[in-house]
Amino acid sequence: MTYFLGIDSSTTGVKALLIDEKGDVAGVAATELPLSTPQPLWSEQDPADWWNGAVNSIKQVLAKTNLAGEDIAAIGLTGQMHGLTLLDQAGEVLRPAMLWNDQRTGPQCDAIRERLGKQRLVALTGNDALTGFTAPKILWVRDHEPDIFAKAKHILLPKDYIRFKLTGDYATDKAGAAGTLLLDVKSRNWSTEVLEALEIPAEWLPPTHEGPEVTGLVSEATAQATGLKAGAPVVGGGGDQAAQAVGVGAVEAGIVALTLGTSGVVFAGAAEPFIEPEGRLHAFCHAVPGRWHMMGVMLSAAGSLRWYRDTLASGTDFDALLAPAADIPPGSEGLLFLPYLTGERTPHPDPLARGAFVGLTVRHTQPHLTRAVLEGVAFGLRDSFELMKSAGLVDIKQVRVSGGGAKSKLWRQILADVLNVELVTVNTTEGAAYGAALLAGVGAGAWPDVNAACEACVKLTGSTVPQAESVAKYEPVYAQYRGLYPSLRVVSHNLSNLA
Repeated sequence: MTYFLGIDSSTTGVKALLIDEKGDVAGVAATELPLSTPQPLWSEQDPADWWNGAVNSIKQVLAKTNLAGEDIAAIGLTGQMHGLTLLDQAGEVLRPAMLWNDQRTGPQCDAIRERLGKQRLVALTGNDALTGFTAPKILWVRDHEPDIFAKAKHILLPKDYIRFKLTGDYATDKAGAAGTLLLDVKSRNWSTEVLEALEIPAEWLPPTHEGPEVTGLVSEATAQATGLKAGAPVVGGGGDQAAQAVGVGAVEAGIVALTLGTSGVVFAGAAEPFIEPEGRLHAFCHAVPGRWHMMGVMLSAAGSLRWYRDTLASGTDFDALLAPAADIPPGSEGLLFLPYLTGERTPHPDPLARGAFVGLTVRHTQPHLTRAVLEGVAFGLRDSFELMKSAGLVDIKQVRVSGGGAKSKLWRQILADVLNVELVTVNTTEGAAYGAALLAGVGAGAWPDVNAACEACVKLTGSTVPQAESVAKYEPVYAQYRGLYPSLRVVSHNLSNLA
């Protein structure tokens, strides 16, 4: 039996997942990662922790499955997007990596729009300048840490630092590269115009590769450190959401992936770049060669529920917390929750946006608050669907839901009712790591292409259909939800400044 390894370096941990040539999961291991927030709006990690986590997880999964490095035919990579890892000429890390959720770069985003013009920027990269992206982080280092910037010679994304440690090669995938704000999304390569406008040396950026394309081979030193086989191929892989879409089989037009994790993501594949004119949706390259995707991201989805549980119902099991909310009618009897607990990205790119309960009265109980949180997240995800429809994506054949929040039957039903679509679940639950392993299998020749791999390995397991009565009740409630951000924006900004 031949096996393929997927490595997912997320914000919270590094996961190593092994699948066999049938697509069955043979074993999984994970290592938690520390996170540093040294100042307000900052979010950083030490790249050494990523590599140590990867080594530990690889060793663990090999030990759990009683497999040797010789059994692993190829390796695929995925992980958190947008993070900035700066290396010097010798490949040494220059400073802690600035992560996707680091919000310090507002002035640099303004500078990028000023240099290129917002419309030209969106036309080239498919995106507006947002604090989460890589390009403004590069400018921040130049503006605030010139001594470090002067030593920089290489720019890598988090998962590509893992690739560098595995192989010694500098490389990235096109899906991850599209999230830097430096890629010409239509040509699927670095944008000379953007790089020149921002005065970023092109030679600092690694070559870009399609998801299943081999980017390098495991080195002898890495083989000794991890137990992998020297010479094993490492493929491009993909940014976490593109790999997640592969993992649930969202690789064809009309199949939408909805991820209900800490953040919430609506992901729609396309045969051509689908650019929303104002940049309110992300237009990125897919991990599938020659394909693109449109994506909406809310920063606090299941993260909102975790905050609510930890803050107002500490120690309560999630199932016990959600069960009474099933008896509360749709709309939570006039109670709304705005899930902007960590700012927001889609449809309002605003790092200073804040969350809120609106409409509280003495008759509202904890189950009302619980259901309002679930409904508020569903409304936030619907915002992305509405933007996609207005941009021309009207042929939605199926929505495949995954992530920790999708385990809740109640939340799935609320989502189906708010979105007025059928939600389906699939047999693969390991998301991005599974997608990375499938891409490795395609690169090794186990399947002829990504579509064939998904067709062979990803199967539907369940369905949640919208209930007409609830759909009708949610329409006027959603209309009120859409008015919350415009009404609260000034107050939110004032409170953020006071804090």
